[in-house]
Amino acid sequence: MTPWEVVAILAAGVAAGGINAVVGSGSLITFPTLLALGYPPIVANVSNNVGLVAGGVTGVLGYRNELKGQRERLLRLGAGSVLGSLVGGLLLLSLPEKAFQVIVPILIALACVLVIAQPRLNAWLSKQHRPHPHGGPWLWLGVLAAGAYGGYFGAAQGVVLIGLLGIFLDDHLQRINAAKNVLSLLVNSTAAILFALIAPVDWWAVLFVSLGSLVGGFLGARVGRRLPAGALRVLIVCVGIVAIIKLVYG
Repeated sequence: MTPWEVVAILAAGVAAGGINAVVGSGSLITFPTLLALGYPPIVANVSNNVGLVAGGVTGVLGYRNELKGQRERLLRLGAGSVLGSLVGGLLLLSLPEKAFQVIVPILIALACVLVIAQPRLNAWLSKQHRPHPHGGPWLWLGVLAAGAYGGYFGAAQGVVLIGLLGIFLDDHLQRINAAKNVLSLLVNSTAAILFALIAPVDWWAVLFVSLGSLVGGFLGARVGRRLPAGALRVLIVCVGIVAIIKLVYG
């Protein structure tokens, strides 16, 4: 690995860690970077997943104040994330990549619509009977599906999670973003363990993605926590649109 390649991976890791802490979709930076440097798609995908775990840890720590009081909620939803991630990781190692090329952009677009419509939907739902304080079975199934997607590829899983959590939970967007960070970390960590055991991981790529995302996750959390709900919502939708364009035309 040349010094230029090291710098490129480190820089991509910083950017991805920061974006993941605020919104999600950091893989849309690191994954193409590894591909451009000549890594095979599966190797790039699994190495990227393992490397971004470090940034997920600093992102969660940066949002620790917003996580207060969410322990029971995250224990329930976290089980869905872990199970879904195992399913998605196994699918990655057994199915062709094209299997998700059609459904993934649709899921991201739906998530963007949910994020935009969240205030109105929450106002409507507040007048209805909420089935469960932690989102109920439909949210759990949605988190399970998002976990499977995250274990398979992962780019924009944060946008999908925020869309789901924002609709089914009556909570502030920053607290929802903090919960998203925990669930994304569970998905990536579960897939990382699976990949480390049975997938072709390039550990040099993992090292430099990890170092970059470690710094990026810390910086992203500091910035993201200061964004007002409206600005955060706009940023989420913009990242989602970029994700769709990259997945469809990239």
